[in-house]
Amino acid sequence: MNYDWDFAAVWAYRQMFLDGALGTLRIAVVAILAGILIGAVLATMRLSKVRWLAYPALWWTEFYRNTPPLVHFFWAFYALPVVLGVSLEPYAAAIIALSTQSGAFYAEVFRGGVTSVERGQWEGARAIGMKPVAVLRRIVLPQALQRMLAPFMERSFELIKTTALASTLAYSDLIYLAMQVNSITFRPLEVYTFVAAIFFVTLLTLSLCAHAVEKRFSLPRHAIR
Repeated sequence: MNYDWDFAAVWAYRQMFLDGALGTLRIAVVAILAGILIGAVLATMRLSKVRWLAYPALWWTEFYRNTPPLVHFFWAFYALPVVLGVSLEPYAAAIIALSTQSGAFYAEVFRGGVTSVERGQWEGARAIGMKPVAVLRRIVLPQALQRMLAPFMERSFELIKTTALASTLAYSDLIYLAMQVNSITFRPLEVYTFVAAIFFVTLLTLSLCAHAVEKRFSLPRHAIR
């Protein structure tokens, strides 16, 4: 089948794509920052020996790991306003959905990084008189942060791709505005190829930066011995 590609028709609406990309960036950055905060709290609770702290964090994590992200968006937009008796804009609902689910995954990244440090290092540091806070700051966290970097970056990339679901709430992200352009131009191949190219270039650039950072911080291992 011969198809006459016409990206000129799509390029004429480049401002809409730019606005959509910025809309995607808005929710991605806020959701990552909120997710880090939520994840840090959940990881601390999971690592606690107090059951009434550890169990709720475990349930939170398992719920988000075993339910579809789309359900989180719909629940935040349609169900949460009914429960709370308030009205949520698509942007707010998308932030809630993304940050709560990403927090669950970040919590596992943080917890895994801390628990990956051998118990003997904790005990050895305590044996020479170091306080628990000092052990965590000087022995555990430097190693844990190195080990968390790769999965943390991978999860952040997944979050950026998941932002596409915000379009189901009529939020003006890249996908939603791309659908608007498609309804005007009737050029779905060009429109969604352009969208794919934007995501590909963005995530590839971030991936290369992440690899550079990971390589940089993986070199001075002697500094944490």
